[in-house]
Amino acid sequence: MGDTRSSATAYDDLLLKSFFAEVSEVERDNEVARILSCFKLNPFEYLNLPFEASPEDLKKQYRKLSLLVHPDKCKHPQAKEAFAALAKAQKLLLDEQERAYVLTQVNAAKEELRAKRKKQLKKDTASKIKSLVDEGKYDQQYEWSEEFQQELKLKVREILTDQEWRRRKMQMRISEEEGRLKKDEEEQKETWKRKREHEEQWEGTREKRVSSWRDFMKTGKKGKKGETRPPKLKTEDPNKSYVQRPVKRG
Repeated sequence: MGDTRSSATAYDDLLLKSFFAEVSEVERDNEVARILSCFKLNPFEYLNLPFEASPEDLKKQYRKLSLLVHPDKCKHPQAKEAFAALAKAQKLLLDEQERAYVLTQVNAAKEELRAKRKKQLKKDTASKIKSLVDEGKYDQQYEWSEEFQQELKLKVREILTDQEWRRRKMQMRISEEEGRLKKDEEEQKETWKRKREHEEQWEGTREKRVSSWRDFMKTGKKGKKGETRPPKLKTEDPNKSYVQRPVKRG
């Protein structure tokens, strides 16, 4: 079974290569231009696939388009960019988490369009009656229509853009908060650094301060030699006080 599937895939690739060998440069250039003009947030657009496409559909479409715009086959100056965009789109859609995220936005877009259509049907009695008679088939047919698919494509773009803006805004807030925390941390480190330097400086002058205090205790009361000291007050009469004059002796 596995060998049969591998043989079928190899045969398909051979047919594709044979077909694209006959493709004109104009067709290749047009495909490069289409890819580069796609909405960047929707990988389904790059691969030109409906939202209901299966993983196998993705792989087949990728093989087809990648051969069409391969830089070795296509002479367009931006063929390399288009080829890389296809590879990125396939990688995103083969990632279950990324694919689920996009399809969640697609379902949200469908719900908005369905709600909008219900409001329109309330005004259009004939369409409302037809919808009820067909038991939902009328709405299903509309959702398969080119008109609905185009509206869905635009609505998905709108929702994906809004979600991306919210994501970037949240990322910006996170970055700002991280910057604030980093600044606070640096300021705290600087405060501790200054405090440590002050303590080291204080400890470094300890011996000098102790020595100064000892000198003061030894000489502070007697005063230095040759220093004139202020006169003392002498009281003979409790009601009078006067300054004692120096008395010469000898």
